[in-house]
Amino acid sequence: MCLWPVAVLATLVVGLLGFMYAGHTQPGRVDRWFVKPTEDSVRGPWRRVALSLDFLGEPAGSVMVVGAAVTACLLLRRPRAAVLVVAGVALAVGAATLLKHVVGRTIHGPGNLSYPSGHTAFFTALALVGALFATGRLGLGRTAATSLVLAAALVAGAAMGWAQVALGAHYPTDVLGGWCTALAVVPATAWLVGRTAVAGRQERP
Repeated sequence: MCLWPVAVLATLVVGLLGFMYAGHTQPGRVDRWFVKPTEDSVRGPWRRVALSLDFLGEPAGSVMVVGAAVTACLLLRRPRAAVLVVAGVALAVGAATLLKHVVGRTIHGPGNLSYPSGHTAFFTALALVGALFATGRLGLGRTAATSLVLAAALVAGAAMGWAQVALGAHYPTDVLGGWCTALAVVPATAWLVGRTAVAGRQERP
């Protein structure tokens, strides 16, 4: 499976959107096509769903989810997968955080940096890592494996992205930027973890 073309395209999208919305404080034209992102747009049960998803991207929720994923990997005797969970998620969120300060786009006033969405980057990265692990366990062919990984990323990104926009925390283009950030970072992280593991095996006596 080769995700490098996807990673390159995602990197270009992140850069383009960051350039377009650098320093902006209002939704762009594309954002207005979808929703008015400065107001909560869900009520009742759907709001509770959105808040639950949002919690998973908060520090407490993300630590719980990542901890559970790492524990599962270790119980299955897949330490490399556990490393990828931590590294992939940490680097995706770290990249999103750095980009927020570089781009400087805000929502709901000064100081509320919004591009790209760290919540979306986190949840997409977690789904990507999980899908990569699943494809290895299932022994899927290249096409099937790639389809599964991209489908997992799409579902996770759409779910968290919907929650962020519905709660008024991000513009739709912020969500797209967060999704693409994970798609850019995780494949490179997986390659690096794999190369490190191979090098480690070769160095053993």
